Amino acid sequence: MKIGVSGASGHLGKAVVAELMARGGGHDIVGISRTPEAVRSGAVRQHGDYDRPETLAEAYRGLDRLLIIPSSDTRPGLRDRHFVTAIDAAVAAGVGQIVMMSSAATRAVDAAEMFASYFTGEQHLMRTAPRWTILRMNYYAESFAQVAAMSLASGILAGLGESRVAFVSRDDVAVAAAGILLGEGHAGAIYGATGPAVVTGAERAALLADIAGKPMRFVVLDEAQLRRGMAQAGVPQQYVQAMIDIEKRFVAGDFDVVTGDVARLAGRFPRTLSDVLAKQLAALAPRSVPV
Repeated sequence: MKIGVSGASGHLGKAVVAELMARGGGHDIVGISRTPEAVRSGAVRQHGDYDRPETLAEAYRGLDRLLIIPSSDTRPGLRDRHFVTAIDAAVAAGVGQIVMMSSAATRAVDAAEMFASYFTGEQHLMRTAPRWTILRMNYYAESFAQVAAMSLASGILAGLGESRVAFVSRDDVAVAAAGILLGEGHAGAIYGATGPAVVTGAERAALLADIAGKPMRFVVLDEAQLRRGMAQAGVPQQYVQAMIDIEKRFVAGDFDVVTGDVARLAGRFPRTLSDVLAKQLAALAPRSVPV
C-alpha cells in the first residue's frame, strides 16, 4: 500500500511518518511538503505546496491513502482554501481514502475564527471524497506546555474563564492517525483524539505548581487584559488572535470531551497532561514561544 502524509515536515507530520515507518508492513510511505528536504529520512520525499495545486496533483498520484494535515498559518481564509485545494487534488488524483486532521472545536462559526477552516474542510471532504475519515484532535498538551513555561515567571496562568480541556499529546495523535492509515473499517468515521481526562484551569495551575516547585494560580481576565498579557509575555502578534480564539472555545466547552479513540486506534492509552508537562518543561526555556 502507498500511504501519503501531506504536511510531513511539521511536528505532527514528522511524528506520523516516523510511526508509519516504525510499524513496517512493506508499505511505501510518502512524505509530502513544500519543503521536502525536511521530511524524515527513509520516506519517499515529494514536493507538494497547498498554494500550488499542480504540485499536489503530482504528489498525490498513485496514493492508496492520504493524510491531510493543515498548514500552521492561521490567517482567516487561508486554511479554508488549503483544505479545499488539497481535497480536490486528492480526489482528482484518485486517492483511495482521504484522512483529514481536524479539531475538536469544529462547527459552523464566524469566518474570521481559526476554527472556521476545519468546518469548511470537513464539509468539503464529506461532499466530494468517495472514502474519507476525520480525526478531530483536542488541544495539544505540548502547546499548553509552552504557554505554561511563559507563565512561570509571573506565577499566573490566565484564561478568559474556567474551562475543561482534555489535552492530548501530539505523539498520541500521530499514532492514532497512523492507526487509521494502516487499518481497515474507518471509512466514514469521525474520531476524537483526546487525552484521558479533562483538566480545569485551576487544576492546570496546580499541576504546573507541583512540577515547577513554585506557587501558581489560575486567574480569569477579560479579552483586552489577556491580549496585553500575551504581548508582555512576548507572544508574537500573529499568534495572539489564534490563542484568543482557542481560549473562547475552551470556555465554550468545545474541548470538554473525552473519548477512547486514541486507545482504540493507537493500541495504547493516551498520556496524561501531567506526564507531558513534566517532560516538556524540563526541555523548554521559561520564555519559549508557541509554534
